[in-house]
Amino acid sequence: MGGLGLNPGRRHPDQLNVGDVVDCWNVEAYETNHRRLLAARMRLPGRDWLEFRVDGSDSDSVIRQTAIFDPRGLSGRAYWYVTYPVHCILFAGMLKQIGPVAQGSSEVVV
Repeated sequence: MGGLGLNPGRRHPDQLNVGDVVDCWNVEAYETNHRRLLAARMRLPGRDWLEFRVDGSDSDSVIRQTAIFDPRGLSGRAYWYVTYPVHCILFAGMLKQIGPVAQGSSEVVV
């Protein structure tokens, strides 16, 4: 019947550009080796973004992940507070996976 799953996704397998689709996110901003801003494509009671920033050098970098939710009405606020604990677990797990991949390790942390 269509939906998000039928979108063609990224235009190139190794490059990311503004407008590309990554899972259920649209790439809204992209600064090579520094920043990614993803906007949720899901139907939510508000607007949702996920931002990744990398600061530092090749040998000593820090990645910062920020979830931004702009609730729409009372249902949006209720959604965020109910799902907040799950988001904390998911986002922490996401960061654990990014580190080894960014360092070129084939080992993924569980």
